[in-house]
Amino acid sequence: MGRVAELAGVSVRTLHHYDGVGLVRPSARTAAGYRAYAAADMERLREVLAYRRLGFGLREIAELVDDPSADAVAHLRRQRSLLLERRARTDTMVAAIDRELAARAKGVRVTPEEQLEMLGARLYDTIGGAYTATRRTDPRIAAQIWEALAEARTVLNVGAGTGSYEPADREVTAVEPSAVMRAQRPPGSAPCVAAAAESLPFADRSFDVAMAVSTVHHWGDPLAGLREMRRVARRVVVLTFDTDEPGWPDRFWLTRDYLPEFTGVLAEFPSLAGMADAIGGRAEPVPVPWDCADGLFEAYWRRPEAYLEERVRRAMSVWTRVGPEAEGRAVRSLGDDLASGRWAERNGDLAGLDAADLGLRLLTA
Repeated sequence: MGRVAELAGVSVRTLHHYDGVGLVRPSARTAAGYRAYAAADMERLREVLAYRRLGFGLREIAELVDDPSADAVAHLRRQRSLLLERRARTDTMVAAIDRELAARAKGVRVTPEEQLEMLGARLYDTIGGAYTATRRTDPRIAAQIWEALAEARTVLNVGAGTGSYEPADREVTAVEPSAVMRAQRPPGSAPCVAAAAESLPFADRSFDVAMAVSTVHHWGDPLAGLREMRRVARRVVVLTFDTDEPGWPDRFWLTRDYLPEFTGVLAEFPSLAGMADAIGGRAEPVPVPWDCADGLFEAYWRRPEAYLEERVRRAMSVWTRVGPEAEGRAVRSLGDDLASGRWAERNGDLAGLDAADLGLRLLTA
């Protein structure tokens, strides 16, 4: 037991406690008859310690590791998803602290309420609130998605977030790993399961169709998640982004002229062809309306002033991913160009368009 404690970085007392409460009990015996940890015990200990370091209580951990539907791979994927969520939250907090430091350097007064938000006391909830305020279902995009659902009666919404684009006339089950997002789902919305796309806790072909809307880029392993969707459903419908087209960053003036770092955000994102292959599907363009109700990154292509608003940007993960320096530079440059008329000179042709193809694609299989 002492050697196991040393390897795991915990005390022998902790291991005795886990044994006493039935969480991890040594099941092997040494030649001298002392209790020892078998390989399966060590694997269970690894799972217990990983969840413990993620902040779970012992009762919650017992329920997780005793779940008969989850194997070692499922636990690893769940832990990876939780760590990615924590990393995103940490990145957001760092960006918020950087903004406060910049404000203080300029002599700008920061209120006590802002200090608490900046330091993370309510930061993630604030982002969740911004998400529900600006990320609403756009009826034109919804019509294209719902048409792709065809006659499906049972629908699994993977990476469901706050519930946008969930059809009201179908039997929907939602999957969302983020507790903050789950808490933002409105009363009466579809039942929501805490799970990751890469390890869906459902039997093969449990649903008529599995859908995922503007979420694949948040997954730790997008192709694995898409294959899981294909496993649990007879059909798959996914709204995602195309980076296959040559010169794709130039499709949108914001990434072309102000935020070249966007290419780095999607550097490891799978190709559209690769995603289509994962589900055996085909892709079709999804135009973004000029007055799009869903405040996704491309939504304000004909309303550039919106990108100057903090509440609008906070509901877009791109800005957190590129960091405060790139965000600040992009916002300042765009503000200057709007004030001087340079933006209008460069993009005057957009005024006559009702919708634009900015890379959104609907994959169906």
